[in-house]
Amino acid sequence: MGFVAIKEKYMPDSILVLAAYGAVLGAYLVVIPGILMFYFKARWFKTGAVERVFLCLSVFIFLPGLLLVAPFLNFRPQPRQI
Repeated sequence: MGFVAIKEKYMPDSILVLAAYGAVLGAYLVVIPGILMFYFKARWFKTGAVERVFLCLSVFIFLPGLLLVAPFLNFRPQPRQI
């Protein structure tokens, strides 16, 4: 069994593994933190105690992704018209 046979035998599995790692990493760093940021915006001043604990726990779990997503989102209030 030469190198070519080994490469052909294990190549599809390694691509699937890399795709799975990429999907999990993308969800952890981009997708879930983006959803959390919009949820924070919508619910922050209306939450109860249990929901606030859930929000703080989710910030603790997804902090690296929130740090990556936060510079691209602008939730500042719009200027008022006088």
